[in-house]
Amino acid sequence: MYRILRELLRLGRVGETPPRTERDPSSASPLVFRHSLGIRHVDAGSCNGCELELNALGGPHYGLEQAGFHFGASPRHADVLTVTGPVTRHMVAALQDCHNAMPEPRRVIAIGDCACGGGAFRGSYAVMGSAAEVLPVDLQIPGCPPDPDALLRGLLQVSGERING
Repeated sequence: MYRILRELLRLGRVGETPPRTERDPSSASPLVFRHSLGIRHVDAGSCNGCELELNALGGPHYGLEQAGFHFGASPRHADVLTVTGPVTRHMVAALQDCHNAMPEPRRVIAIGDCACGGGAFRGSYAVMGSAAEVLPVDLQIPGCPPDPDALLRGLLQVSGERING
């Protein structure tokens, strides 16, 4: 144990701090936000392509956590509900329960072509339809899957409505 502590004291901080650069105000910069935004994500029956792009937002390139956004496990601590995939019959009640458990003001974002309009699964016996047919959707981000920049722009748009409105 002492050997490890001595080595830590000898080396100091190994990683370098990133240089501060001027960034576009629409990008995820900690200086842009005054409040944090809790996100609750529900996969209503997707192929996980949209989830991969949402996970990319958590990497160092986009810095979602540094911008004040965080994914939460409980809808009671969330401000935004993101929905991916077509809403299947078995997920309708769970999706509505999650939405009802969120405090006001709450926003709903439909991510991907499947959540926006049913996608390739529309008309299937197991699919109820898009997220807008089950919940009041505030923002739709189309794409199969949408790129992380589009997701970040959508989150910024919703956070601006939340801060100003």
